[in-house]
Amino acid sequence: MAVSQYALAVDIGGTKVESALVDADGQLLDGSRDRRPTGHGSTSDELADAVRAVVAHALAALPEGAVILGTGIGSAGPVDLAAGTVSPINLPAWRGYPIVELVASLVGPGAPVTLRLDGVSLALAEHWVGATQGIDNALAITVSTGVGGGLIVNGRLLSGGTGNAGHIGQLQVRTRPEGESSESVTLEVLASGPHTVRWAQELGWSGSRGEDLARDYAAGVELAVAAVRRSATALGEAITSVTTLLDLDVVAVGGGFSRVSPDYLDLVRAVIDEAAYNPYATRIRVVRSGLSDESPLIGAAALVHQAHLLG
Repeated sequence: MAVSQYALAVDIGGTKVESALVDADGQLLDGSRDRRPTGHGSTSDELADAVRAVVAHALAALPEGAVILGTGIGSAGPVDLAAGTVSPINLPAWRGYPIVELVASLVGPGAPVTLRLDGVSLALAEHWVGATQGIDNALAITVSTGVGGGLIVNGRLLSGGTGNAGHIGQLQVRTRPEGESSESVTLEVLASGPHTVRWAQELGWSGSRGEDLARDYAAGVELAVAAVRRSATALGEAITSVTTLLDLDVVAVGGGFSRVSPDYLDLVRAVIDEAAYNPYATRIRVVRSGLSDESPLIGAAALVHQAHLLG
């Protein structure tokens, strides 16, 4: 009888940490998933305790006779693969935190621990069980409270020298106005949900959330329409730049804010068709992510089950 084999998946984000056991088909084991809140004000000990708690919960769900093949950690960045550390932008208490060492101590010997940027892990998940299966050159993007992404190039995951390849949210897609910071013209500031809401509010829009923006966009409220189009334009321009550089075939777009309007991906597509200088860049297909809200954990698990594709 075959022994059941699982990956221990750990996801570290700006607002929560999660863990679960994931099988070789990308399915989460029932009862193994656990989530603990984090945040900008969390201390280092609080963050570490949250990781310990979710990992312990997942490991306790391991069926008798089953084995852990390895552990995958997908983390908000930056990361440092050589050092095994993370420095998530929205978790200031963790700067150069030795996350690989911590998780390895919880799992024990015999199961390797693999760290990658969360967006990079997402790209591997899409390639494994999502919308870019069978595609050797693809980009995965999530547009939510932030903007993250990852790349499959020539059939392999692109990690880069330190592990931070795919940080598309920090790509600058506008000329920086004099007196403003470089951050003000990044894709994340121009396209993410909270920043888009804030931009509309500064112009007098009365809503407070992405859901309000979606409602007003559907009703044709001018500022809501302008805000959604601004986000889609920035995303389309960023995709065009990356596609021009890497000659990609498909981009899979996910995340809650990518669903702010039914035509959001159509708006992105139109920008690509207009912005691409070289015709080959227009051939990229824009598709919706094939993953559910489990995607961060599936991405982390892919670092184990799809380890042969790691670059």
